[in-house]
Amino acid sequence: MVNRCIHAADKPRTLIYLKLVLMAVFWGGTFVAGRIASREAGPFSAAFLRFVVASIFLLIFVLRSNGRTDARVLFAPGKFFLLLLMGLTGVFAYNAFFFSGLKTVTAGRASFIIAANPAFIALFSALLLKEKLGLARAGGIFISFAGAAAVISKGSLAALLQGRLGGGELYILGGVASWVSYSLLGKKAMRNVSPLAAVTCSCVMGTVCLLAPALYEGLPSQITAFSSSFWLAILYLGFFGSALGFTWYYEGILALGPARAGVFINIVPISSAILGFLLLHETIDISLALGAVLILSGVYVTNYSFRN
Repeated sequence: MVNRCIHAADKPRTLIYLKLVLMAVFWGGTFVAGRIASREAGPFSAAFLRFVVASIFLLIFVLRSNGRTDARVLFAPGKFFLLLLMGLTGVFAYNAFFFSGLKTVTAGRASFIIAANPAFIALFSALLLKEKLGLARAGGIFISFAGAAAVISKGSLAALLQGRLGGGELYILGGVASWVSYSLLGKKAMRNVSPLAAVTCSCVMGTVCLLAPALYEGLPSQITAFSSSFWLAILYLGFFGSALGFTWYYEGILALGPARAGVFINIVPISSAILGFLLLHETIDISLALGAVLILSGVYVTNYSFRN
């Protein structure tokens, strides 16, 4: 079968890097928007509305795209099942954990927990996808993870080692597990289809799965009571945090691999902490500043190792 997709791997690496950086900044803002939305809606209701918006924009992107995707490939039994799993992990499960955790965890702190993603993505890419995990890459990931640990523990590693995490933190860790699964599934699902098509199908499927729990939470009776701040947060989450962010993330995975693209997620907590400080008046303490330095250093070391 002739591959009709326009592959992200054919695009200049500089453009891929730029998109991944912007994606990380957008995703940093999702923690702030998520905090705002979680104040007024249940986790499934907020997630459902987010991905209704995201699905609409993604379908527009598909219609405007110059690339073409063979529908027979998308709806082949094996491919369809992978896309369904992507919807269940990256849309349904991740967002249920995301909005549940943000009810009690600050935007900055939650984003630093999510910063553990690249370490697990790299580990399971090596174990399951047979990607090489060299010493330099492992060192960069360790530095980034140390930065995340410093922020999660608020400078007290003893508290972290003793497992003194609240329910909100555990929800966010559930989001980490969901996103690792989503990232690795995406690498297989995008064979013979474009990232845009794969992301769109998985988002639509995830949205459908979120409908029943959202109805159970009473969404129809609550929808007219939501504030303008809530709807602005949902629009941001749907367009910048989902439609653009997901598409650019999978372009990065296709061009660079899950481990290399995933390391850019370490930039997310930096932007989240800054936006949380500016918009939600969250505190930036010494542990947060130290974590930021370590995370950015880890991103540099990890990516430098790929060029040598």
